[in-house]
Amino acid sequence: MTLKDAPLTVAVLGAGTRGAIFGEILADHPHLARVVAVAEPREAYRAAFATRHALPADRTFHTWQEFAAQPRLCDAVVIATMDRDHVGPAIACLEHGYPLLLEKPVAPTWEECRDVARAQTRYGPIVAVCHSLRYHKGFAMVKRLVDDGHLGDVVTLDQLEQIGFEHFAHSYIRGNWGNAGRATPMLLAKSCHDLDYLAWLVGQPCRRVASFGSLSHFTAANAPPGAPDRCTAACPVERDCAYSAVKLYVQADRNAWPAAVISADHTREAHLAAISTGPYGRCVYRADNDVVDHQVVTMEFAGNVTATFTVTAFTQCGGRRLRVHGTKADLWFDEETIVIRRFAGHDVETIKPGAEHGPHGGGDHRVVRNWLEAILRDDPSCLLTGLGESLRTHAIGFAAERARHEARVVALAEFDDALDQEATRR
Repeated sequence: MTLKDAPLTVAVLGAGTRGAIFGEILADHPHLARVVAVAEPREAYRAAFATRHALPADRTFHTWQEFAAQPRLCDAVVIATMDRDHVGPAIACLEHGYPLLLEKPVAPTWEECRDVARAQTRYGPIVAVCHSLRYHKGFAMVKRLVDDGHLGDVVTLDQLEQIGFEHFAHSYIRGNWGNAGRATPMLLAKSCHDLDYLAWLVGQPCRRVASFGSLSHFTAANAPPGAPDRCTAACPVERDCAYSAVKLYVQADRNAWPAAVISADHTREAHLAAISTGPYGRCVYRADNDVVDHQVVTMEFAGNVTATFTVTAFTQCGGRRLRVHGTKADLWFDEETIVIRRFAGHDVETIKPGAEHGPHGGGDHRVVRNWLEAILRDDPSCLLTGLGESLRTHAIGFAAERARHEARVVALAEFDDALDQEATRR
């Protein structure tokens, strides 16, 4: 790789949790890139990000629109805004010729995903989508083992995503992704990279999808007797409630996720004030959440390969569990240990991929490095998760939502036809 143009200059749009993570990763690779601008509407978060990366006042912007209104300021852009705010900055930055690292999901709707893809086709910059699971050390090892034939021919796969009860309450009831009208269906927001990974692991096109799921528990009908709208309002069951906002955001480590998210000031008083008035203090049974709290997706791929994916709020701990069933062996993976059980000889092989620094088993670091190297090489073929690939696997998620709402099996050809028509118009 020729690094004559390194380090690249990068702007980060959105300085929340994910934007801050990307900023830190870029700072960890000063030979490849440096952060030179930020856009973030919340003053405290914008100021903290600017201070961390020593940004001057004329490179800190309140909104992505202010950034996009400037002449070209840098080499590339990370988009880590909220899901509903991906499309506007993505298209505006593509018009400027900025290569993009786009946080998943690409957009809240299939049509908006196509809008971003059309903009890339028109303007041409490199776009990588942050499907961190492909870059996770252990999941990447599973992919190599499968491709190298250790299991024979893959016949069926099962993956479970355990969101964890606290995580679900934080993100998908009280938080930014609790209402599909404000964000994205839960399956796309949380699990589009799980579906992406399964499709990548199979290595064949997905043909048909069915899905079932609902919001079954976190509703007013299931609220404990006497529970108020807020956890701070003398709730009679607060002491024994697993979802108590007082426990999760005030009595917990306020400098760590998820408590740290609710306030830029991490004093006890600031966190108590935040749950007394803000969204994170709401009773989980009396919020405005409408996304499913559990969902199952069944997929049929070319070659008669089948897969299931289950995502659920009802687990004590988080993490993923994967099973791959082949003609010669099966494989189990729990994010720490890979177990291969071969049919001939009944032997069992245990592999420890080893922990790696950073979120998603080091996957986020690899996403960023892969993107930066593709830009430096000016070679989009270097990308492991380019926009075109991501669009194909996003379609599985949108097909699952269509299947769930319409109570039918959905053929992926419904989405392929739309893309073919768009290609014809171009």
